[in-house]
Order: sequence, then structure tokens, then C-alpha cells
Amino acid sequence: MRVTVVGGGVVGTMHAWQAVERGHEVVQIEREAEARGASLRNFGQVWVSGRAGGEELETALRARELWEEIGARVPALGFRANGSLTLVRTGRELAVAEAALARADAAARGYKLLSATEARAVNPALRGTYEGALYCERDAAVEPRTAQLALREALKRSPNYTFLPGREVREVTGPGTVRDDHGDVHRADAVVLCTGAWLGGLVKELAPDLPVRRVRLQMMQTAPLGEPLPTSVADGDSFRYYPAYRSEALDGLEAEETQTPTAAAHRMQLLMVQRADGGLTIGDTHEYEHPFAFDTLEDPYDHLTEVVEGFLGRPLPKTRRRWAGVYAQCTDTTRVVHRQQVRDGVWLVTGPGGRGMTCAPAIAETTANELSW
Repeated sequence: MRVTVVGGGVVGTMHAWQAVERGHEVVQIEREAEARGASLRNFGQVWVSGRAGGEELETALRARELWEEIGARVPALGFRANGSLTLVRTGRELAVAEAALARADAAARGYKLLSATEARAVNPALRGTYEGALYCERDAAVEPRTAQLALREALKRSPNYTFLPGREVREVTGPGTVRDDHGDVHRADAVVLCTGAWLGGLVKELAPDLPVRRVRLQMMQTAPLGEPLPTSVADGDSFRYYPAYRSEALDGLEAEETQTPTAAAHRMQLLMVQRADGGLTIGDTHEYEHPFAFDTLEDPYDHLTEVVEGFLGRPLPKTRRRWAGVYAQCTDTTRVVHRQQVRDGVWLVTGPGGRGMTCAPAIAETTANELSW
């Protein structure tokens, strides 16, 4: 088969990977020199712990297997099975962690409830104040700023793969056929549009009633910590944002313990991962109302700094980068992804939301299976 993949982010690149692995001829088209969207502006977490039971968890677990397999072949992905600790500070947060541990799928996630002493043994950098932690053994991480580059370099070793950067696909001219802004026509047996948060232009023309929205977030990255942070880290506010933690205990937490005004105003949780250079990626916020602001706000960063320093028991290193990112999310947030045939031989795959980095390998595998590649 001949396959055209439009989009150079992690979802598009994983579709290209699946097609090449199955012996097909692939042309991947990216409108930038390299993808610069949410695929780079994220934590690099392969995040199993908070996923909803059923299809979402199954997708995340399968993606976790694929990330590990691909990471063994492409070491530059920076795959590491680091696990995560969600640190709890109050009795009500602890009750939510205990309810998560009672889930029927807790063992599949690798959940364990740790005391503060046990959590410090797993992650000695966490010398600050907290009551305990929910450990998730199945969580992992990759390097988001370089993962697509590493995958692309591996793909380029195949004679069946061609990467065309700096081209925007403007028109579907026939079954499996698209024209780019250079005037070149690309004919294939299948076209997969993996355009991320770019929902205008051709995407809007092909799917005018697309059930997908855009979400904006703010994040930061520090200078090297100076010591290992062996696991990813979350705080109890993350219980409010991930479906795996829905329970009567969470209802009690939300009724009795409000977030700080800054965290509530910006729909915040703490997520933190150490990068390969020792720096910390820290976030995040959630903004849903259009039009998005063009600037970043300082109060969320001050809040994150305070929370992290409380867990570490030490000042954060200097902040080196702050940024905002935008990702595409299905308006029905229980859906893992929106996959739609929009023309003969043309499919649109978008809207994974905050699951994109986690689930991309399995999303691409499912597309390949459904299209009988």
C-alpha cells in the first residue's frame, strides 16, 4: 500500500511508524520544518495511572507496551519505566488514594499505597511534607522535545519512508489524493490527517461539525535539579482531573476541600517529570474558553513553585523556560480519540486531549488495524 500521513507530531509519526513496520510506502507531510505543537510542549509522560477504566486504560496499557518496544529499538526516545508517585497531604486525599487502590483494575495499573517514609525510599528527592503517596508502577516517560526527531531518524533508514517538511496540504482532489501548497499532488491508498490542534482550513472544510475543542495549558522547565528524581510526581489536585479517581471519596474531597484560589481559577494540578538533562518539567493549567490569551500568567507558576518546593523540601533550581501549548480534545472526554472517514480514502484522527503522548502508539495501531494495513 501507499500511505500519506499529514502531520509530523507524535500521533502522525506513530501512524507513519505503523505503516512502515507493516511494509507500506509512506509519505509524511508536515507544514512546519518540524512539528512544534503539543507533541513537544508536554511532560513526556506515558501516564497510565489516572486513565478511565475500560477502553481508555486498555489503550494506555497497550501504548505503554509499544513505547517500551520502540524505545528498545530507538534509544534516543529516552524511554524509561520510572513509575509515578501522587503525593497526598490530607486525610481526604488519602481516602481518594485508598478508593483507587480498591479498583478492580488497580493491579493492572501497578497501584500501591505508600507511607511518606516508603515514598521517600522510592524517591529520595522528595524530602518535604506529605502524608503518603499512591504509587503507579506502570507509568513511564520519554523525552518530548526529541521523541519525534528520534522516530523520524529511525524511519528515514527505511527506503519506504519520505518526509516532506514545510508543506501544507490544501485540498483533497480525489480518493486518497491530496494537493499541497507547492502544487504537488500525492496519491495513495490511504490518507491519514493527524493535524493535532490545527482544526481550521482543510480540516474544517472536511469536518465542519467536528466534535473536538482546543485546550490551552501553561508549563515550565527548570535548570538541572542536581540529583535524580526517580519517579514522575503528581499532587492530590490531580485526583480532580483524572477519571480513574472518581469515587465517593473524591466527592467528599471536592465538597470539603477546595483548591487554592489560583489552582481553582486556572484548573490546576501538579505534574512533574525530570528530563534527561536533569531539569524538571512542571505544570499545568487548563483553559477552555476561546479566544485564548496570547500571554502567560505568573500566578500559576508561583503556585506550582510553592507546591513543588513543599514536596522537595528545598528551593527549585532556576526556571529556564516557560511556555503555553494547545492540544485538541474530544468534546466527549470519555472518547480516547476522534477517528472519522472524511472523504474516500481519507481519514481524520484527532482529539486525544492530554492522552496524546501516552496513547499515540496504540491509537496508530488501531487505525492501521481498522484500515487493514
